[in-house]
Amino acid sequence: MTASLPESRSLLDALRRGDCAGARELRFPPGLTEFPREILGLSDTLELLDLSGGALTDLPEDFGRLENLRVLFCSGNRFTRLPPVLGDCPALSQVGFRATGLVEVPGEALPPALRWLTLTDNRIGRLPKALGERPLLQKLMLSGNALRSLPASLADAPNLELVRLAANRLDALPPWLTALPRLAWTSFAGNPFEGEPVLPPVPRVPWGDLEPGALLGEGASGRVHRALWHRGGAPPEAVALKLFKGAMTSDGLPEREMAACLAAGTHPNLTGALGRIADHPQGADGLVMPLLPAAWRVLAGPPSLASCSRDVYDPALALAPDVALRIAHGAARACAHLHARQILHGDLYGHNILWDGAQGAAVVSDFGAASTLPDGAAGDALRRIEMRAWGLLLGELLTRAGIAQGPLRDLETACTQPDLDARPGFGEVIDIVGTACANADAVARA
Repeated sequence: MTASLPESRSLLDALRRGDCAGARELRFPPGLTEFPREILGLSDTLELLDLSGGALTDLPEDFGRLENLRVLFCSGNRFTRLPPVLGDCPALSQVGFRATGLVEVPGEALPPALRWLTLTDNRIGRLPKALGERPLLQKLMLSGNALRSLPASLADAPNLELVRLAANRLDALPPWLTALPRLAWTSFAGNPFEGEPVLPPVPRVPWGDLEPGALLGEGASGRVHRALWHRGGAPPEAVALKLFKGAMTSDGLPEREMAACLAAGTHPNLTGALGRIADHPQGADGLVMPLLPAAWRVLAGPPSLASCSRDVYDPALALAPDVALRIAHGAARACAHLHARQILHGDLYGHNILWDGAQGAAVVSDFGAASTLPDGAAGDALRRIEMRAWGLLLGELLTRAGIAQGPLRDLETACTQPDLDARPGFGEVIDIVGTACANADAVARA
C-alpha cells in the first residue's frame, strides 16, 4: 500500500484513523512543521518515507523503531545537523537531505546499510571518517557545499561508483578518487583548483530572433523547447532552445554546464550548441541547439531507487547487434572528442544518449556533470574512469542485443576491470567497435 494524499492534513487524518495500516510508502506534501508520531506505528511495514519541503529541524529519538525503513527523503526542510537517529535504522540505505542548511554530519548519523547519500546544496564543511566505513556506499552526492577536503577513509569504499563534488572549496582532487576500483561517474567543476571556464567565441543569439514553442523536455538544470530562429532575411530555422533554471543541481552549477557545452564544440555524436542567447527579458541563460528529428528518443530511463547507479531500460527494448554497436561506437567517439578538448563528461549513461530508434545513430547529451580534465596522470586516470562508464554502457547494449559472450563481452570486462591502468583507451575501443560494426553490417547485408 502507498499512502499519497493531496494535502498533509488529509494524510495526517488518515494516519490517526488507522487508514494507513500496512502502508509501505508515505509521501507527505510540502508543509509539515512537526514530525507526525503516528508514522512510528507503521514500523512493521514502512519502507519509504518522504518528508520533503517542510520546516522540520529534527527527528524523534525513537526514529529507529522504523526498522524496515529503506528510503528517507527530507530535502527542503531546516535541518542544520544530520539527525544521529538515522544510524539506528538497520535497513536504511538511501538518505536524501538536499538544501536543508546542513552544517554538521555526525558519524553516528550514517546508517550501517547506507548505499545512496544525497547532501547536495548545503553548508557542510567536513565529513566524518565513518563515511568511508559504510561498505555498501555506492552513490555519493555532495555538490554545492563548503568542503575543503574529504575523509581519507573513502579510499577504502569498494563499491563507490558515483561521486559528485562540484561547487565545493577543494584545492585539489582527493588522491584516492582516481584509485577507486568501481568509480565510473564523477563531477568536480566549480572548485578552486579547476579555475574559471574559458568560453570560446560563439554566436550571440538575440532573444528577439527566437520564437519559443512546445516544451520538448525538462531536467534538473533547465527546460528544452522547440523554437524558430529568425536569422536576418533567411527562412526561420527550427532549433532546440535550452533555458537554464539557474539553480544548483545534484551534478553542479548550470553555468558550468553551459560552459562545457560550448567548449565541446561540434561533433556528429554530441548535441552541440549553435549559439548563446542574449537579452532574455528575465536575464536567463540559454543555448540554441540543433533540433533532432522527432523520431529520436532517449535510450534508457535514469536510475531508480532500486537500481541506484544503473539505468532502467524498457524491458521490451531489443536491439539488432549492428544497431547496438553503432550506439556504443558513437558514444565512444563522443567521449574521445571531449577528452581531446580536456572535458570529462562525467555522466555517460543511456539516459543521456538520444538515438534514432532504428539504425543506431546516436548523440551524447547533458553536460551537467562535465568538468575540466587536469593535465598529466590525474587527467589520464579520469579518462580511464569514464572508460568504465562506457564499458558498463557497452554491457547494457550487448544485453539488449542478445550477445552473451564473445570478444565484445571480453572488451566490456577489460573496460570495467578494477585496475585503471589496464583499461583500454578510447582510441583503442573506437577501432575495435568500429571493426565490429563493419563486420555486423556485412553480415546484415549478406
